[in-house]
Amino acid sequence: MDTERDNIDVIQYEVALLVRRAMAFSALHQQLGALDRPSYLLLRQLKESGAVGLKDLADIHHLDRSTISRQVAALQAKGLVRRIPDPIDGRMSAFEITARGLERLNKTMEIRHGRYQVLLASWSDEDLAKFGELLSRLNRTFID
Repeated sequence: MDTERDNIDVIQYEVALLVRRAMAFSALHQQLGALDRPSYLLLRQLKESGAVGLKDLADIHHLDRSTISRQVAALQAKGLVRRIPDPIDGRMSAFEITARGLERLNKTMEIRHGRYQVLLASWSDEDLAKFGELLSRLNRTFID
């Protein structure tokens, strides 16, 4: 049997299982008051980057502008982000995380960190570092 094909088959199956289980895990997080995945990812981006426009958010997340626009509008309606008009071109604007958004994001990060810390408690620091590195590499590969 072809070893490369066997390896790819294992990887694609395990990634499918990971996505399913991560979604179930995420549902548990939401029961604890955590943000949903799209909100978490956008707020985390805004926390790390500062104010960002819709086009840049769409490019960063590899989504179309209409999808990002709906997600940002939902966050804005909840008071988690605010629109900042561009002082040069009033038609353009950026979005930044609010104090309330930062509070919700920090709570979500704490919940997620705690749950993963328990889940991965038996893993060595070396295994955690390697797995983090490989997951980052896989995520970059999807967009390269």
